[in-house]
Amino acid sequence: MSENKTEERLRLLMEEYHKAGASNVPNVPLSFDDPEHEHRNLTEKEPRRMREDPVAFMLNIGLHYQGTGWRGYQHYIGNKIFYPGFSDRMKSLVLSSQKVEQVIGELADRQAQELIAVQKKKNMSEEERAKRIAKQRKRLQKELEVVAKGITEKCVSTMDDIRAVRFFAFSLNNILVRLYHQGIHIKESQWVELKRVALMAQQKKQSLILVPSHKSHIDYLVVSYIFFRLGLQIPHIVAGENLDLPVVGRLLKSCGAFFIKREWGGNPLYKTVMEEYITTLLSEGMNFECFVEGTRSRLGKLLTPKLGIIKIILDAIVDNRFEDCHLVPMSLGYDKIIETSSYANELLGNPKEKESLWGLITNTRVLQLKWGRVDVRLGKPFSLRNWLDEQIKLRGPMDLTQMSQKSILLKSLGYRVLSDINSVAVVMPSALLGTVLLTLRGRGVGRSELIRRVDWLIKVINAKGGQVAEFHGMSTGVVVDRTVQIHKDLIGEQKVKDLLEPTFYGINPFELSYYRNQVIHMFVEEAIVCVALYTVVKLGGSKVDQRMRYTDLLDEISFLSSLLKLDMIYKPGGVENNMRRTVRWLADNHVIEVSEDGWVGLSDAERECGRENYDFLCFLIWPFVESYWLAAVSLFSLVASRRAYSPTNRSSSAEMKLFANRAQALGKTLYYQGDLSYLEAVNKETLNTAFTRYQEQGIMVLHRHATPKPWSEIALTDDFVPQREDGILVPKGPLWDLVEHIGRFRMEGKNRRDSATVSTRVLRLAEILAEENAVPSANQKTLLKKLSQENKQQAPTTSSSKL
Repeated sequence: MSENKTEERLRLLMEEYHKAGASNVPNVPLSFDDPEHEHRNLTEKEPRRMREDPVAFMLNIGLHYQGTGWRGYQHYIGNKIFYPGFSDRMKSLVLSSQKVEQVIGELADRQAQELIAVQKKKNMSEEERAKRIAKQRKRLQKELEVVAKGITEKCVSTMDDIRAVRFFAFSLNNILVRLYHQGIHIKESQWVELKRVALMAQQKKQSLILVPSHKSHIDYLVVSYIFFRLGLQIPHIVAGENLDLPVVGRLLKSCGAFFIKREWGGNPLYKTVMEEYITTLLSEGMNFECFVEGTRSRLGKLLTPKLGIIKIILDAIVDNRFEDCHLVPMSLGYDKIIETSSYANELLGNPKEKESLWGLITNTRVLQLKWGRVDVRLGKPFSLRNWLDEQIKLRGPMDLTQMSQKSILLKSLGYRVLSDINSVAVVMPSALLGTVLLTLRGRGVGRSELIRRVDWLIKVINAKGGQVAEFHGMSTGVVVDRTVQIHKDLIGEQKVKDLLEPTFYGINPFELSYYRNQVIHMFVEEAIVCVALYTVVKLGGSKVDQRMRYTDLLDEISFLSSLLKLDMIYKPGGVENNMRRTVRWLADNHVIEVSEDGWVGLSDAERECGRENYDFLCFLIWPFVESYWLAAVSLFSLVASRRAYSPTNRSSSAEMKLFANRAQALGKTLYYQGDLSYLEAVNKETLNTAFTRYQEQGIMVLHRHATPKPWSEIALTDDFVPQREDGILVPKGPLWDLVEHIGRFRMEGKNRRDSATVSTRVLRLAEILAEENAVPSANQKTLLKKLSQENKQQAPTTSSSKL
C-alpha cells in the first residue's frame, strides 16, 4: 500500500470517527486488498550518503528545512505538544498538586520537630516550643519547595519548540538510514489500527502507553522517529539518568525524554514529584513510553517485568486520577545490535563501559557500517480500564488498597505485556542464522545445509503462529549470504583449501547466542519437554531403554519449568495443559511418540534423521540449565571453612557482589576444564536470576544492609547447608540432591560421564571459594564493627540490671 493510499484510508477513518462520535468508535475493516504490500519500508527512498546521490541528498535537506509533508510535523494525532510554555505548565501542575504540597508539609513538620528535639533546651514552655516548631517548619517548607522545583527542572521534559524535534528528526533520519541500510520496516495494518485508537484517545484526552521490548539504546529513537514520521504525538519517554549526558541529554529532553534515578525509596519528595509528573502526563493525555523490562536485555530474550512505572500508572487509574489509557505492546527487531559486544563483556564479568549514546550513534566507524534492517511490530492496543475490570470480574472482589492484592494484578499485567510483545515479535535473519549455527553438532556447517535448516526453521516458526521478517522475494540463499556479511565478526567462513563447499562456523558463540535467544520464546515448552526426556535418552541403550512414563515426564517438566520460571515466559494454562499441548505438537511433528500404555520416547523418524530436530530443541535451553546447575554448585562455597566448621557453626555468609564474581570464576574454571559445555552458563544475568529463584525456593537468604553504603549479604538456609565429614565436603544432603537433579538434564560431555569424579572436582573448587568467603569483605567488617559497638553500648545497662 502506498503512503498516499494509507493517508486517504486514515482520512476516511477520521471522518467516520467524527460522524460516529467519541463514544462510538467505528469498526473499520483493517484487512488490505493487497496483502503483499502490507509491509512497508519507511526509509526505502531516503538518500543515505551524499556521495551516492548528491542531488537527492541536498533536496532532502531542503525538504527538512522547509518542513515539507511529514517533516513539518504540523498535523499529528494527539493532544498538543511543542508550544512555548509547555514544560512550564507541566512543572506548575506538578508542584501545585495536592500530593506534592502534602508531602512537603509533612516533611517540613517532621524535620522541624526533630530539630527542636535535638536542641534539648531546658525550661521551654509548650507555647514557646510550638512557636519554634512553626518557625522552623515555615523555613524548611520553603527549602523543600526549592528542592521540589529543582527536581522538576532536572527531570521534566522540555517539549517547547517544534524546531528542536524537527532538527532531531532530520539528524536521526540520516543516522538510521545509513546504519540500517535495508530500512525500517512496519506492518501497515497495525499502524492503521493504532491511529484509530489514537484518534479516540485524542477525543477523550487519553494517553497511549507504549511498552516496547528493550534491546538497545536505539529503541526509543526508532519509536519516536516512526511516530514523528507517521504523524502521531511523540511520547514522553522514561530514561535512566545515566543518559542525561552533556548536550545530547538536553536534546533528548527537548524531544520527550525525562530522566529518573534508579532508586527512589529513601527520598519521599523525589518519589512523590516523579509519581505526580507521570500522573499529570497521563491526565493531560500525553503519550508515554516505558520499558516493562526495566533495562536493556543483554541476553536477547525478554527479561522478567520490572513493575515500578507500571505500578504508578495502575495506582493512578485505581485512584481515578485519569479516566483511561491504552497500552500498546511493541516489538523491535534488528539484524544487528550496536551494543552486543559490550553486552558480552558485561555478562562475562568485565567492568561495564561508561554509557555514551551520542558516541554510539555518531561514531564515524559505526556509521560506515551497513547493519541490515529494523522491523517494528505492534500488539493490539488494549484499554487499561477494561483490562482492570476484566481482572476483577475474573478473580472476584479485590481490595486494591492492599499491596498484596494489587501485586497480583501488577504481575499479571507485566506478563500480559511481555506475552503480547512475544506474540508479535519478528524473527530476524540474524536470529535464524544464529539459532541454526548454535544448535548443530560439529565444528561448522556447509552453506547448503545452513540454507536447508534455515528454511526448516522458517517453516516451523510460521506453523507455530510466529512471524519471520519479510524477505521481499529474496531467496533464502541470498538472505543467508547477506546476514553472514553483516555478522562477519561473529560468523566466519573456513578458508582451508580444497573444501568442497563454503563452510561456516561461529567465531564468537557467546555473543552470537544473543541472536539465538530471540527465538527461544517460540520453543520454550518444546525444549523443556525434550530436555526432560533427555534424562533417559542420554543413558543410551535400546529404544525401549530410552523411554519415560508420561507421569514421570510430567514430574520432570514440572521441576524444570518451576526452576526456570524467572527466565522463561510460558504460555498461559498451567504445566499440565501446556505439556499436553506440547507433547501433541512434538508427536504431530514426528519428534517423539507416545505409546497407548503411556510411554514417551523418540520417534523412529527422529532417530533416522540423526535426532536433528530433537537436538535443536535441547540446544536452545541447555545453556540455561547449565547456568542454574553452576549457581547451585557455587552455593557449596557458603559452608563454613574447614578450620571454622563445627556442629554449631556450619555455614558462612558472603557479600553478594563478591559471591557472584566468585561464582563466575568457578564457572570459567569448570568450562575450561571441560565440566561445563557452555561459556554462556557463566553469564552474570542468568546466574543472578538463578540466585533470585533459589531465594524464592527457600534455599538461600539475602540480607540487605544500608551502611556504609547499600549492599547485600548471602547465606544458605539451615536445611541446605552442605555437610563435612572429617573436614571434607561431601556430595550429600538437600543441596547436592538439587545439583544432581539439575545435572540429569545437562548435555552429556566426554569428561562428565563419571558423576563421582565430577563431584570430586567440583567440590574441590567450591572448597577454594569457601576459604575466600571466610575472609570478611570491607562491608562485612564495617557491619561487624557496628554490631560490636552496639553490644558495648548495651553492656553497662545489662550489667547494671544484674546488679
